[in-house]
Amino acid sequence: MPQLEVDGATLTYDDEGPRDGEGVPLVFVHGWTANRHRWDHQMTHFAEKRRVVRLDLRGHGESTGAGARRVDDLAQDVLALLDHLKIERFAIVGHSMGGMIAQTIALAHPERVERMVLVNSIGKMAYNRGRALLMAASTLVPFKLFVATNIQRAFAPGYPREEIREYVRASADTPREVVMTLYGAMRAFDVLDKVGGIQVPTLMVHGYHDIQLPLAQMLRMAKAYPDAVIRVLDAGHELPVEKPAELTTALDRFFTERA
Repeated sequence: MPQLEVDGATLTYDDEGPRDGEGVPLVFVHGWTANRHRWDHQMTHFAEKRRVVRLDLRGHGESTGAGARRVDDLAQDVLALLDHLKIERFAIVGHSMGGMIAQTIALAHPERVERMVLVNSIGKMAYNRGRALLMAASTLVPFKLFVATNIQRAFAPGYPREEIREYVRASADTPREVVMTLYGAMRAFDVLDKVGGIQVPTLMVHGYHDIQLPLAQMLRMAKAYPDAVIRVLDAGHELPVEKPAELTTALDRFFTERA
């Protein structure tokens, strides 16, 4: 289990697959309160033929460190790891907050990103007045209830309850300071007026039943992208675990057809 010390944090990561494999390395970035194992299905599939890197973001999973106050800070962690691994050019896949990190990297370092995939992600968290008041109030309830509420509503109707409870327990193990600080970082994230400058081929995969970051918001953002492909799957916000095989197929097709 390799680790890297970065700016007061210890990042745990996996670096698998042939160094001389097909295409540039793939980099997978998980979302808020999750960990690198969200990508188990994709890791198993792609590491057979190309180099694949995934990490636990600071304060998540098996990584340590305080919560970042800006999405940009998490992007710097990812870049520090890639520099450490001597990976100059790559394709990046980000889920939810991980997609925000991916967009941040693509905007700051377009020469390094060959392709980008945004899974259930958007360029700005936007709420109507009622939803904004509800979200603000949710931060005042006990921490475990706050986490449970957010994770439970991330899954599409009908997803097995016991599996959801396991994800709730895992998310609640993320330190409170990390969870709440990053919650603020995501709410402050806004690149909508910049994404038109992202020139790399981009795939946007979204769950039809996503109520955390609604499909309509992603579609509005997609209009600004000059070179985007959109896939909508029958899932909620947790696409990597709700529909892992379908997501892998969409990624494989994108990387193959756009090669």
